[in-house]
Amino acid sequence: MVFYSDLDNTLIYSYKHNIGKEKRCVEIYEGREISFMTEYSYRLLQEVNRKALFVPVTTRTVQQYQRISLGIGIPKYALVCNGGILLENGESDLGWYEASREIVADCQQELHRAKQRLEGDADVNFEVRNIERLFLFTKSVHPERTVRNLQNTLDHLLVDVFSNGAKVYVVPKKLTKGTAVRRFQERLQKEAEISAVSQGYMQKGKISSNGFGKMFQKGRSGAGSMQEGQGRLQSGTELAVGTVAAGDSVFDIPMLLEADVAFMPKEMQVWKIEKEAAYYCGGGQVFSDFLLHSVNAFCHSG
Repeated sequence: MVFYSDLDNTLIYSYKHNIGKEKRCVEIYEGREISFMTEYSYRLLQEVNRKALFVPVTTRTVQQYQRISLGIGIPKYALVCNGGILLENGESDLGWYEASREIVADCQQELHRAKQRLEGDADVNFEVRNIERLFLFTKSVHPERTVRNLQNTLDHLLVDVFSNGAKVYVVPKKLTKGTAVRRFQERLQKEAEISAVSQGYMQKGKISSNGFGKMFQKGRSGAGSMQEGQGRLQSGTELAVGTVAAGDSVFDIPMLLEADVAFMPKEMQVWKIEKEAAYYCGGGQVFSDFLLHSVNAFCHSG
């Protein structure tokens, strides 16, 4: 099984969030402890990492991502910059990045226009950054107004405009976490085929693209059928699960749709994600605890 997970507000939380007293610092910036995991999630992630291929997927830059220490060493793979950069054992894969640049090549003029608009926006109170020539990032004192102005100006067929708190992003439509997951799954497929051929295991028919092919239980009621506080699904029909994804924001929706099974906090229900195997964390729980308990149970079920 491959477990794709967002980081901020999915596995780790800002010091501003109340996640209880039993927590562990996982990020230090300029001498300050700024991000934490619950102790329960910290332990469970180590278990999950031993049983599944854990791939962090984040909009963070390489430098921001590398500040985080999840207690599992350096993950073999990580997708950063909204999937535009693939890290393998902590090192950037140049071929992946070059392919990402080709994917967003037709959006460069639109990103330039967005940068000019943002630099002339009186609400913007932070520098306008072009992140690895992939997408734009800044901050605004009135992010909703800044986003609305950009949406009225830019070509919505080429770029999306998002806000997350005070943060404002302009991202090529083709540069999504879902696209990154699809590209990465294709990479795993090719590697599995090469390995099978070299070991003489290739037979007629396709190798499973996930390389695992485990079976788990899916609740009959579809989305929302995960029992609150339980790391298992209700009894029902079987579902072949090769990929699990988790996230908490609009950035994560393409990734959630791409995976076999998706986990998200209950606040994401407002997006009405059309996916049968979508499960929401109930109230009174830290999302990361619910998520990792469930994913760990999936691993045991296999």
